[in-house]
Amino acid sequence: MSETATIPSATLLETRDITVAHSPDSDDAFMFYGLATNKVRVSGMRFTHTLSDIETLNREAMAGVYDLTAISFHAYPYIQDKYALLATGGSVGQGYGPMIVATRAYSTSEIKHQRIAVPGKLTTAYLVLRLFAPDIETEVVPFDQIIPQVVEGKFDAGLIIHEGQLTYDKAGLHRIVDLGKWWRTLTGLPLPLGGNAIRRSLGPDVIASVSTALRESIQYALDHRDEALAYAMQFARDLDVRLADKFVGMYVNERSLNYGEDGREAVHRLLDMGYRAGIIPRQASVDFVA
Repeated sequence: MSETATIPSATLLETRDITVAHSPDSDDAFMFYGLATNKVRVSGMRFTHTLSDIETLNREAMAGVYDLTAISFHAYPYIQDKYALLATGGSVGQGYGPMIVATRAYSTSEIKHQRIAVPGKLTTAYLVLRLFAPDIETEVVPFDQIIPQVVEGKFDAGLIIHEGQLTYDKAGLHRIVDLGKWWRTLTGLPLPLGGNAIRRSLGPDVIASVSTALRESIQYALDHRDEALAYAMQFARDLDVRLADKFVGMYVNERSLNYGEDGREAVHRLLDMGYRAGIIPRQASVDFVA
């Protein structure tokens, strides 16, 4: 790929603004590096970026705020009338994922009876937690406050996402359950955590151009790893370069370019299980667009 990729766009006499939203995390920053720094451009389009925590993005997607937005897969059934899923841009745990951590080493059965801090009830982490322990007591806490509040004793345990998956032990916490590993054992599938959804009303031509742009942004970051990682470091909470590189590699990789057959199956399975368990009130109609 050339140092800067320009993608022909659908149509356009005037520049069209495309609003983009994603989490302020090193993996999302890495994924969107090409677009955010104009290394990848689309003729006739201008991308404006908003960064916000994933639970806020899930809620804003329900209101149709952004053209292209990162979401938790758990949120998709609530927004499927307005948005479709892009075939690229996924974060998939391959035998790893959100973790339950605590100040003491609870057993798997004991942890199901504790009070646990969660990062939001539309997160995929929460959905999988409820599949693991349907009756567990939870309270929503901002994701970056979960580890501190568990350490302070405000909660018996916490459900951690993002970089906390690599730093919880520095706070003296025990990993009780890795829900990605639990899911793999239960289903034999990877755990699809987040994806990118695009507003259906943009129409097929614009959707195709934006989809290509996101794929090229991911490919650019993978091809120029050092510079993309340097950019992502500004969002790498409490991680040094080595750990940030590890974390980015966990969630931005070949599956971000293509979910794979098992990855797509996992999205369907996860949302179907959530619906059948009564956690999700409506059945998902999953369609991936490119």
